[in-house]
Amino acid sequence: MIDTPRAAGGYRPGYEVAAEQLLELIARLGLQPGDRMPTENELARQLGTSRTVVREAVKILSALGRVRAQKGRGLYVADDEGMLGAGRWASFLPPTGPDHVNMLFEYRRAQEMETSRLAARRATPGELGAIQRAADLCRHGFDTGREELFNEGDDAFHTLIAEASHNVFLQIAVKEARRLQARSSLVGLRGSAGGHAAKAVEEHDAICEAIRAGDPEAAAEATAAHIDKAFDDYLGEIRQHTFSPPV
Repeated sequence: MIDTPRAAGGYRPGYEVAAEQLLELIARLGLQPGDRMPTENELARQLGTSRTVVREAVKILSALGRVRAQKGRGLYVADDEGMLGAGRWASFLPPTGPDHVNMLFEYRRAQEMETSRLAARRATPGELGAIQRAADLCRHGFDTGREELFNEGDDAFHTLIAEASHNVFLQIAVKEARRLQARSSLVGLRGSAGGHAAKAVEEHDAICEAIRAGDPEAAAEATAAHIDKAFDDYLGEIRQHTFSPPV
């Protein structure tokens, strides 16, 4: 049965679990935007649940912009940007600057404090190991001066914690917020891999330790401290680029 309680994380509706499984199925089948998906009956069979649960899961993914249902024609994979994608936000975004960056980090802070709380309650042993490996990759990138490894590890670290929350809405929101930050920033990810990098690897370790210990509030507090420090560093980079005299 899909509709099952979680011992550590509380009860989860079957349609929420099914929505996550549908996203995993799309990835596993290698389906691209515009590709047709299996029928509701076939999806129900593959997921081992009812067509009613699948239909509710499809409604969630349709609202998030991940699946498109065409009456009389079936289900299709929608664009990969989702409801929060940059294309849908473009006309609402103010010019990039300190105020805009502040809003982005406020948004990330709220999301990722909650994903860390949930991960501390729900992460499986395999997920804990993956989170630690991402933190180790980030540290290795810093120790060896390889910025691409640092950024790869940093992105994987935050993404894996979101996945360990087992909340499909937060997973998508974290992914889109990070993509939006990278697209709209004046300095890209250089702030993270610059002055804050040495502290960031220590902050990752603190978050890992709290999640592994199953302490939701400690995990949330460590995450808040990490994002707040990254925000301070980010603003410093922006001020430097904005106010430094031309060479």
